[in-house]
Amino acid sequence: MNEKVKDIAVRIKGLRLLEGLTPGEVARAAGLKIDEYIRYEDALDDIPVSILYELADFYKVDMTEILTGTSPKLHDISFVKKGEGLKVERYDQYGFESLAHKYSGRKIEPMFVVLDPRSSPGLVSHKGQEFNYCLEGRMRVVVGKETFDLEPGDSLYYNSTIPHKMTALDGKEAKFLTVILL
Repeated sequence: MNEKVKDIAVRIKGLRLLEGLTPGEVARAAGLKIDEYIRYEDALDDIPVSILYELADFYKVDMTEILTGTSPKLHDISFVKKGEGLKVERYDQYGFESLAHKYSGRKIEPMFVVLDPRSSPGLVSHKGQEFNYCLEGRMRVVVGKETFDLEPGDSLYYNSTIPHKMTALDGKEAKFLTVILL
């Protein structure tokens, strides 16, 4: 595991200990099996973004705090220059860049995402709603039993509690903007 994953694991364990909770209590709250949660907390497995959102919501902290160990400070405006978003290295198949990580109390999570064409991600689900806007390349989005192929300029809005995944098409990277309503 890389150092960022280890740092995140230390932070989620620290949050649990600060609250005086057992691993089982947090696992139940996040909808996980206890052994699965312990593997995340011990940095043996990479923690899916959807679980990080669940934990941030459970502990009433901003996800930026879990990812970086610092809390966002801006309340009215957050300006992020190209390439300066918070890199969220969660999966080999997805490269996330948080575009509003400095803004405190976000109600949405806008991210720039790059899909690796060599990977095959599994389905994920999380609270809220999600909007995807294809910027470059072609991508396939599976939402439940439905499949949508997006090209630059195409968009898709859906209930993100429905299991979903994105994959790049044509053996090339696909880039898209995603906005998650928290």
